[in-house]
Amino acid sequence: MLLSACASGTRGRWTSWRSPCSCWGGRNAAGRAQQKWEGRCLYVILLMALYWCTEALPLAVTALLPIVLFPFLGILPSNKVCPQYFLDTNFLFLSGLIMASAIEEWNLHRRIALRVLMLVGVQPARLILGMMLTTSFLSMWLSNTASTAMMLPIANAILKSLFGEKDTSKDMNRENEESQACLQQNKIYTVPTEMQFLASTEDKDLAEEKELSSDALSDLKKEEEYKTNIWKGFLISIPYAASIGGTATLTGTAPNLILLGQLKSYFPECDVVNFGSWFMFAFPLMLIFLLMGWLWISILYGGINLRGWKTKKSNIRVDAEARAKEVIKEDYQKLGPTKFAEQAIFFFFCMFAIMLFSRDPKFIPGWASLFAPGFISDAVTGITIVIILFFFPSQKPSFRWWFDLKAPNTETQPLLTWRKAQETVPWNIILLLGGGFAMAKGCEESGLSVWIGGRLHPLEGVPPPVAVILITVVIALFTEFASNTATIIIFLPILAELAIRLKVNPLYLMIPGTIGCSYAFMLPVSTPPNSIAFSSGHLMVKDMARTGLLMNLMGVLLLSLAMNTWAKSIFQLGTFPAWANIHAENATSLVTAVENVTLSALNKI
Repeated sequence: MLLSACASGTRGRWTSWRSPCSCWGGRNAAGRAQQKWEGRCLYVILLMALYWCTEALPLAVTALLPIVLFPFLGILPSNKVCPQYFLDTNFLFLSGLIMASAIEEWNLHRRIALRVLMLVGVQPARLILGMMLTTSFLSMWLSNTASTAMMLPIANAILKSLFGEKDTSKDMNRENEESQACLQQNKIYTVPTEMQFLASTEDKDLAEEKELSSDALSDLKKEEEYKTNIWKGFLISIPYAASIGGTATLTGTAPNLILLGQLKSYFPECDVVNFGSWFMFAFPLMLIFLLMGWLWISILYGGINLRGWKTKKSNIRVDAEARAKEVIKEDYQKLGPTKFAEQAIFFFFCMFAIMLFSRDPKFIPGWASLFAPGFISDAVTGITIVIILFFFPSQKPSFRWWFDLKAPNTETQPLLTWRKAQETVPWNIILLLGGGFAMAKGCEESGLSVWIGGRLHPLEGVPPPVAVILITVVIALFTEFASNTATIIIFLPILAELAIRLKVNPLYLMIPGTIGCSYAFMLPVSTPPNSIAFSSGHLMVKDMARTGLLMNLMGVLLLSLAMNTWAKSIFQLGTFPAWANIHAENATSLVTAVENVTLSALNKI
């Protein structure tokens, strides 16, 4: 009988009186045990992905499944799962949501929007540009859904002043039939057809059309077609601008924060992504994409007529634009003079943005360098500002009150009450983020991310620039049918392992994947902003598909351009960083340890 010593599993326990076959058997048993944890984690991820895509359960409820399934299946103990739901990334996002609640409370967003529209002018192309600029700016700090919901009523008021009410009451039976079909196919409510948009005009003028000349009929038809197209261009530009604007800041949309959280989980030494560095990369990209999108929407829907620059405007259009200008001016005047609360909110909003940007901008030392290294994060900055909102007075304080003994002792309302924050902050998003971080932690601890990386050998020969385009296209198509947040949670671990296999900076693949999740323009169900604009009743699926296809292509190409130009200097994408090397070494340490111990034991025989 041979005397041998070999490693049992990965715990480093030495056993004696085992044959060489038993050593290989122990190694195979360890491999099977490792595969068991990988398989269980993969099961949980596929189950959550299925629930997220089908919405069989509410998204936030599905995000809670790791708290139950990971401990029961032996993947992670609860004391490692639960903290993932309250990382500092979650508090950074929470600070942005609370700031948005304060802005909504005092109508600051409406004052900004109307002021921008007064500045840009009332010509359709300029109004679309004003709408897109305002929506994208709001979406940088508020949620995309809230920004769209805020701007659509303003857009509808301007459109009604330009063109009057759109009556869609003709042929109710046909509309009901279309409603049934739309509900069955898309699971969302119906929209009128283009013929219904012109219903009232056709009904009222039916008798007169016989007496009109063919030229007059042609002019009327062109005018109605122009009105319909401008209406569509207005409505479709708002959700697109919200999706584009949300990419410019880390707090603008959930996928950006999920990237930050998963970077801290997979690559703890990575410190190149923060609010300032992300803004320097994403803001120029947002501006270029917004300008290109505006040109495309304006040309497609008649806001810019390439063949008629010198054509004189009709009196009808001149009168309509004058009415629209009056409506915007009247709405702005209804807000009254700027209140003290609005001024205070604007000041703290500017402080919020400036302090986040200047904490650690990388190209110069930030104010965080005045404190102990690693103690101050973006979450600390954001929560510091929003806490002030809960005690800062909404009315201008009077210093005479302190010296007037007869002054009434009335309670002063703060800029934001906790009750208002409870009602307006979407707490489900916090749980959704936590579920993504818990999933990433499970992938890392169970070895599933390493297993996925091992299956990516066929992609190792793909040039990195081509990989960026392919990744963005695949994720942009996937997110047309699934939640943006769920999509990025599923894909980020795969992209991290693929980057290590390709020996490129992981950010080179993870950032395009993250931003690509926001480029969902083709379907009403792609994003909540798309659904909100679609539910207005003036857009059809083919309108979004036709407009969104080129928007998707432009987004993919512009993102690829950004990643291969200014992003390289901001994130040091030209080299394989040391923090990624550490992760690669840790990821393969388990397999290496088993192989080394087994081989050394066999050499002693």
